Amino acid sequence: MALPPYASTLERVWHYAYHVICALIFLFLIFPILVILPLSFNAEPYFTFTTEMLQFDPAGYSLRWYDDLLSSEEWLRAIRNSFIISIASTVIATTLGTLAALGLSRRHMPARGFITALLISPMIVPLIITAAALFSFYARIELSQTFFSIIMAHVVLGTPFVVITVTAALASFDEQLIRASSSLGANQTTTFFRVILPLVLPGVISGALFAFVTSLDEVVVVLFLAGPEQTPITVRMFSGLREEISPTILALATILVGISIALLTTLEMIRRRGERLRGLSPG
Repeated sequence: MALPPYASTLERVWHYAYHVICALIFLFLIFPILVILPLSFNAEPYFTFTTEMLQFDPAGYSLRWYDDLLSSEEWLRAIRNSFIISIASTVIATTLGTLAALGLSRRHMPARGFITALLISPMIVPLIITAAALFSFYARIELSQTFFSIIMAHVVLGTPFVVITVTAALASFDEQLIRASSSLGANQTTTFFRVILPLVLPGVISGALFAFVTSLDEVVVVLFLAGPEQTPITVRMFSGLREEISPTILALATILVGISIALLTTLEMIRRRGERLRGLSPG
């Protein structure tokens, strides 16, 4: 935001100081991630910068760790497991979260506050408690160490994000459009897919992306529920850091950072599209 021409000297000083402070905070938060990126190209099996890397000597850089990652059946299986779990849980969480948000958006919904608090409680309860409870439940019904138990656990963790984003999108939804659709002869299914869904789609996609990232990054719950055949990349990375120090982990972390950046870019594009649909200038 530009300074007005009548701003005083003190206001101008604070304006630029505020931007510097924000930049320093952002750098402090992002610096550990920035360090990982070049280290993933280290030619030596170290987690530190070598002399060749600091001197920008090409001999100090290599793609060997990316090659190890893509040629390792164990890592590829972990990556495959992660995307199977994340995609499946995202689809289920998005469906359930969207339906729940539609119900909670009704003004005469009984016990709406209690149900909303219950749905978003997985975001508040410590993960270790959730993981222990889920493990105890699935162990009793003999479904622990299965893809089903992990996927459903991730659905529990991802659904609150969908409920929140879709509920926020429905807050500005004009219910007169539903009555107009009904008056024109459309049934509830047609009204949902032709009227409601297109308008709340930015919220649905945002919630789905949050659910996907939550599932992809989750490690605590998976440590309780996953067996050897269901090990995702988060558990594989966690175990690798304890058992071996290999920059292959940094190569995978760099790829995950790239995926996260792509998802954040998508979220920003969706936000700007939502603002344009509401007649606001994106900013």
